[in-house]
Amino acid sequence: MHPATTGVTGNTALIRAASLRGFGSLVEEQGGDPVDLFRRFRIPPSVLEGDDGLISITAHDLMLDAAADELGCPDFGLRLAERQGLGILGPLAVAIESSSTVAEALECVTRFMFVHSPALRIGVEDDPQGATGVVAVTYRKDLRESPYSPQAMELGVALLLRISAAMLGGIEGLRSVELPHAPLSSIQRYTGVFGVTTRFHAPVAALRLDQQVLDARFANADEAIRTVALAHLAANHTNPEGLAAVQVRGALTERLGTVPASLTQVARLLAVHPRTLQRRLAGEGTSFGLVLDDVRRVAAARYIAGTTMPFARVAPLLGFSEQSALTRAVRRWYGVSARRLRRDGAHPDVDNLSR
Repeated sequence: MHPATTGVTGNTALIRAASLRGFGSLVEEQGGDPVDLFRRFRIPPSVLEGDDGLISITAHDLMLDAAADELGCPDFGLRLAERQGLGILGPLAVAIESSSTVAEALECVTRFMFVHSPALRIGVEDDPQGATGVVAVTYRKDLRESPYSPQAMELGVALLLRISAAMLGGIEGLRSVELPHAPLSSIQRYTGVFGVTTRFHAPVAALRLDQQVLDARFANADEAIRTVALAHLAANHTNPEGLAAVQVRGALTERLGTVPASLTQVARLLAVHPRTLQRRLAGEGTSFGLVLDDVRRVAAARYIAGTTMPFARVAPLLGFSEQSALTRAVRRWYGVSARRLRRDGAHPDVDNLSR
């Protein structure tokens, strides 16, 4: 995999810098200073010099929300999508554009989206409204480690539709666009971008399509190029879902505070011997204790900075027997007290808490 280059410390979800293509010029056109935004969200400008640089997806997403709010530009994500295209997906783009059908292209994206960001998922699912002959191309972000971002969600969904329409010459079978949040702009703005009804407060972001659209064929299909592109992706990019650390992280995140956070317990859940799990983690340069500590760190930020839940209730949710253990851990992780973390209210992985 590409080495992680990020301005955020810790084991954080990443996204390719290509996702910010056009960001600087858009901010400047709206009267803002992109360099100041990069500095505030700890994104090194040098990372943005090439598309393959990696940055924190939390910093990326919160910066989009901040830019929209501070510049008075509620459709910021939609505007940014208009400046981007398939090329931001880098090596994955070659496999997609050489596919024969929409279904084949989506298969590529579903299998290798982690190359762009392991926190994002695109899939084909049953229609959430239950209509016959309709499917949903869903766009999801892993919220266990990074907060929801309305602007980033609109960027992703609008770009997904933009890429699909460009490859097909338009999408006649598009039924509606689903967004999990409330409208950020006027309904007319969404209609102008998507061309169909936009439903808000939906359970998942999605493009609802006639199922027959999946069979639509691309004019530039090339099976030989697609085969080579897929082989290159498989040989040069390791799906993090196969890493022991990721599996342990998922098991701990889902059960933190409900079952004992022990190596033995997690090994049982993963159907592997504890010593085998230990060796796999060591081979990846980490340990059970380090993964557990980071899962607790991320969850602490979510409960403390994102809720008003009493600290005495937060502690057991993180697997701590006493509130004092939580207090000491927060000080070690973030260099501030739990009260300060809650008072600042921003995501501590990107907020400059030393101010």
